[in-house]
Amino acid sequence: MADRSPSQALSPGLTLDSIPPYAILEPIMSHTTLQKKKLVARISRLKGQMEAVERALEAERPCGEILQLLASVRGALTGLTGEVLDDHLREHVLNAADDAARAEAVEEISEVLRTYMR
Repeated sequence: MADRSPSQALSPGLTLDSIPPYAILEPIMSHTTLQKKKLVARISRLKGQMEAVERALEAERPCGEILQLLASVRGALTGLTGEVLDDHLREHVLNAADDAARAEAVEEISEVLRTYMR
């Protein structure tokens, strides 16, 4: 929601009483923006883990060692996915502005889960 200065007029026929309270109180930053520093740090660690896999392959390390590194990458990615999913559920389902927004958020999660399960 864009910030409005007191001097800006509302659209014709629109009054503060006609604006739903959730629209006025809507956070300026999304939940991913608020968590950005933490999420980016996790991605940096994932990059480091992938680089370790690359180094192990280049060094012709045993496949068991490479598989262990790959399992670590998968675990880290699953953890990151779970964190973003949890935030999404809390922000867009639990705190949805209305039933339509909640249904849309559930559909988004459903699509992601179908892709994730393939």
